[in-house]
Amino acid sequence: MVIVEYIDETFEGPSILPKDPYERAMARFWANFLDVKCLTTIGKAYLGKGEESDKAKEECGELLKILDNELKDKKFFVGDNFGYADIAANLMAFWLEIVEEASGVVLVTSEKYPNFCAWKNEYINCSQVKEYFPSRDALLAHFQSRFQAAAAASAP
Repeated sequence: MVIVEYIDETFEGPSILPKDPYERAMARFWANFLDVKCLTTIGKAYLGKGEESDKAKEECGELLKILDNELKDKKFFVGDNFGYADIAANLMAFWLEIVEEASGVVLVTSEKYPNFCAWKNEYINCSQVKEYFPSRDALLAHFQSRFQAAAAASAP
């Protein structure tokens, strides 16, 4: 995220951080929450083993509840404009669904987290980022092979 801020400050174009100090602080708060808390926990949920993975999946549910509540009545994390916190949530918007499909472990459903899923759909279809996503099919094939290899390595 430090690099994202550097790019934002160095190059011309619309800023990804709000001008208002409070909104800028909130964007940084949610970016940090997503980067430190959510991504670490998601990693443990999918890459951990046994009890560590089970505990991380439970914690993911609690974190998703927090995010779902925060996104209530919002298009993006800091209002109606795509920005810094949304970039920090890229893994959860684009990549997580692919990892869920590849692994067969689903953490996010629209029934449980409707606001989060509405945000995710808004993010994925946002013209500012949509064209820069890697191929979904290629990523899915990559993650499927990784999960299959891991399952084969841990088989007796």
